[in-house]
Amino acid sequence: MTWSAFELALAILCFGYPFVMAWYWALGGIMFHWLRERGEPDVDSPPPLHFYPPITVLVPCHNEEHQVEETFAALDNVIYPEFEVVAIDDGSSDATAERLDALVARYRRMRVVHLAQNAGKATAMNVGVLAARHELVVCIDGDTLIDPHALTWFVRRFQNNPLLGGITGNPRIRNRTTLIGRLQVGEFSSIVGLIKRAQNIYGSLFTASGAICAYRKRALRDAGWWSSRTLTDDVDLSWRLQMAGWYMAFEPKALAWILTPETLGGLWRQRLRWSEGGSSVALNATPQLLSGRGLRMWPIWFNWLVSIAWAYAIVVMLTAGLLHALGFGKTFGLQGIGFLPGDFGIILAIHYLMQAFLAAALDRRYEHGVMRTLFWVVWYPLVFWVLQAATSVIGLPRALLRRRDGRWISPDRGLR
Repeated sequence: MTWSAFELALAILCFGYPFVMAWYWALGGIMFHWLRERGEPDVDSPPPLHFYPPITVLVPCHNEEHQVEETFAALDNVIYPEFEVVAIDDGSSDATAERLDALVARYRRMRVVHLAQNAGKATAMNVGVLAARHELVVCIDGDTLIDPHALTWFVRRFQNNPLLGGITGNPRIRNRTTLIGRLQVGEFSSIVGLIKRAQNIYGSLFTASGAICAYRKRALRDAGWWSSRTLTDDVDLSWRLQMAGWYMAFEPKALAWILTPETLGGLWRQRLRWSEGGSSVALNATPQLLSGRGLRMWPIWFNWLVSIAWAYAIVVMLTAGLLHALGFGKTFGLQGIGFLPGDFGIILAIHYLMQAFLAAALDRRYEHGVMRTLFWVVWYPLVFWVLQAATSVIGLPRALLRRRDGRWISPDRGLR
């Protein structure tokens, strides 16, 4: 098969980008493990700290009546000398407010702030941080079960680096009753952790995980707090905080267990929101990056730009392959690569499996049986690469053309 120069360029982008990034993430993950994890204590045995500063834990809730009791029960089991819990009910339309009020009588550390109407997660977080009594603020979602030692690991990392403004924790999937759920177990247990390790080593993070993260109040103030005008407030805050001069880090020992979508519709809405919100943040940050601010964000911004180009290239090449198979190839002047790209695909698959094995090996100390998720990670490219390409292609024009606020609806929490 003879390819035109245009097709060859598309093919190089389609296969070259994930090939290069597999090595990029793998080398970064290895360096992170060598510098940050090698010889570290076990997750359940954090070393004693010289000082235990008080902490505020913020928990924004919107229509979380089925999750709040277990979320705050897990917080009550946290092993840390002094911390308070501030729950923010963001105008829930179910029984969330009543259940939170009932939990206040059960847990002495807990306070509740009620918003009259749904104003969005960003607004709920800003209200919560105003009510916070302490400088260090840990943020979790209404469905997050935090590990008993997570606060200690966060504080240890802050004390080791006074320039750290924010830290992202290590979310793990706890609902895995369906194929989609098990695929995400493999994704979070290996791929996501490897990427965050590498980004930490290379100097900047694309985003903190909204499900489990920690900040200094001073860094939040310098970044301008959470913005209610963005669709993905965690991505937006992470970029602004780093462009304000603060560093962010990944702490794999700060564990938390979360719920994820287990239906195709729920997964599509989640990833489309992530794509649209991430593109919006990157586009809004472009003028500042071009003017010289936030130099550390250039690798992240460039990777986002190439990933968008990759998504459009995948769609073009697959469409061209389909048209060629239907006999329209000569009409449109493209033969495409089809769904079975031969030697290129085999080489890419081998490198992807090597990356997945490395990622699972690095993460095995944080979740027993994580190596068993490799069976599901094998299918990750077939499902999530196609999903990523589709949501990126749709999300970019939505980010360019639409103004979205941060108000939320109750997300798909999967099958319990």
